[in-house]
Amino acid sequence: MYKLLPPSLLLASCAVSSPLWAQAEPVSTQALPTVEVSAPRLARELYATPAAVSILDRDAIAQGQQRVRLDESLVRVPGVFVQNRDNFAQGQRIAIRGFGARAPFGVRGITVMVDGIPYTLPDGQAQLDAIDLDSAERIEVIRGPSSVLYGNAAGGVIDVTTADGRDNPGTRLRVGVGSDGYRKAALQTGGAQGEWSHHVSFSALNMDGYRDQSSTEKYLLNAKLRRELGSERALTAIVNLLENPRSEDPGALNAGEVASGRHQAAPNALALDSHQKVDQQLVGLQYEDLAAGPGELYIKGFIARRDFEQQLPYVGDSRLGYKRDYMGASAEYHHDITLGELPLSYVAGIDVARQSDERFRNDVNAQGAVGDQVADETQKATSAGVFAQGDLDITEQVTLSLGARFDRVDLDIDDRYIADEDGDQSGERTYNEWSGSAGLSYRYRPQHQVYINTGTAFETPTFAEFANPAGGGFNPSIEPQKAWNREVGMRGYIEPLAMDYDVALFSVRVRDELVPYDEGGRTFYQNAGDTNRDGLEVALGWQLADQWRLDSALTLARYEFDRFSTPDERFDGKRIPGLPEQTWVNQLTWESSAHRFATLETQYTGDMVADNANETDIDSYWLVNLRAGDGWQLGRDTRLNAYVGVRNLFDQEHYANVRLNGTYGRYYEPAPGRSVYGGVEMRF
Repeated sequence: MYKLLPPSLLLASCAVSSPLWAQAEPVSTQALPTVEVSAPRLARELYATPAAVSILDRDAIAQGQQRVRLDESLVRVPGVFVQNRDNFAQGQRIAIRGFGARAPFGVRGITVMVDGIPYTLPDGQAQLDAIDLDSAERIEVIRGPSSVLYGNAAGGVIDVTTADGRDNPGTRLRVGVGSDGYRKAALQTGGAQGEWSHHVSFSALNMDGYRDQSSTEKYLLNAKLRRELGSERALTAIVNLLENPRSEDPGALNAGEVASGRHQAAPNALALDSHQKVDQQLVGLQYEDLAAGPGELYIKGFIARRDFEQQLPYVGDSRLGYKRDYMGASAEYHHDITLGELPLSYVAGIDVARQSDERFRNDVNAQGAVGDQVADETQKATSAGVFAQGDLDITEQVTLSLGARFDRVDLDIDDRYIADEDGDQSGERTYNEWSGSAGLSYRYRPQHQVYINTGTAFETPTFAEFANPAGGGFNPSIEPQKAWNREVGMRGYIEPLAMDYDVALFSVRVRDELVPYDEGGRTFYQNAGDTNRDGLEVALGWQLADQWRLDSALTLARYEFDRFSTPDERFDGKRIPGLPEQTWVNQLTWESSAHRFATLETQYTGDMVADNANETDIDSYWLVNLRAGDGWQLGRDTRLNAYVGVRNLFDQEHYANVRLNGTYGRYYEPAPGRSVYGGVEMRF
């Protein structure tokens, strides 16, 4: 059963999740504008979409925000939980309805798309460090398994769209400073002239960090150049460059260390100078033809190079790195036809991608000296998928949606370091997987909809999870985990109250869940568990008056092992670690017609457990955040904006990240206390 929320939670409804249904402007007694979603690949109006989809617009992403971490926006989406906002070396961990929760760092099991380019690799891992929130115009989140759309590791989807200059001409220069040595400068310029349009965004970030050994330095360039090839065709070039010379890792603490000083880094993090450095370049090319025969054709291709090195905070084989080549392409054909007398819209397409990692690893002694090489291998992953999805309008109010996809994922390791005690780690695995979905949408009024859907998803082990406890190459007993999602939802807009709502009930069954266990001081994975994930997601938005808006996003869920064992223990009925079962984000916003605004935000995160045995509890907590801004027109085309924000207004002690099943009790990464930031922006 769901736990009851504490009384204080029920009384603190003075805040909100940002506009999750993409209202570009506040509305009072007028109907909402038509909102189209594209993350489900078959573009359709939101009220005809039989799935839980949240949309964040430009204001929700940028207004009064630092625009440094993706959680600034995603924290407002029900069903989504983000950890690790302060450790840039480990990266943010994102869970959507529990998918991605097992990741020790970074993102697993979730598809991340940016401008049509998959940031999730063929083996299921994703990095978020190259996403440019300064140029982000829109974020769509599919809050459920979506392998029928994106193949492997699509327990949920985050789809980011950046500016291309057509709708946001001009130049913006922004400078921000704040607590813990936060310093950021960002420059954007864009516009359109004739058949050409462009947008270029550059940012430089430096932070000293709340904890010792937690500084970061990062530079990011995101650019688009678009050429109209007549009225129906266009070609877009995308360039994304990331240089991250240094991001330090303070490591996790045990309870005693937390009590003696929340600012401190783990001893090994200091002794070994744990950190990472990244250099990445990505180039993409996209072609669209809106008159390709009777339909529309979209072709996309990209190539990326990533150089990565990291020192982990432990003695042993803790110096690692890789040089990655990543490339891919996709083609989609959209068409509207008549099936009998019923309108049918469909999309059919193909996705291909390939990654090749040249990886190395070295031993490091207690003094931080890099020693012998202990790994030298090439990891290759290739994925290919074909899919089709269609919407059949049975009546003007009822739409039936069906989809199917077939994926082939090939994983290969070529081990060039052959040691007597290590053996040959070479191996190859191939997976052939089918995915399907079915949904029914009933739009019983123009601005009210109910829907039901079901779908499947799969997730292969990543390369790191294929380690064989018996030695040698791939673990022969490990297989992909499979998920079956069922969902009932309703959304709409109540015009007399100027209130929008989104409610979803979900039930996900995952079999052959990939779970970690320790053996001989090393972590291995096995298909040892089945899990149940059931929950309720509610988001409401209420335009109280012309200048006041109240939004709220609530998640009540139950994440537990139905069947789960390791070679030594059973955990049937235990909670899945690292996931709160209640979250509530509220936001109260006042905004004048002159771009003056103030936002009061509260975040409630329920209690968690940190280990599979549920022996280590993490307490629930409340956070209160405040941000405000104003602007002044200095000339016809020149405007000065200023903003200020306070995070954790009441200095609540909590953890930015909980390391699952941490060894030696090192579960905790303390979060900053009260922190202040502010900045100015010149637009011209």
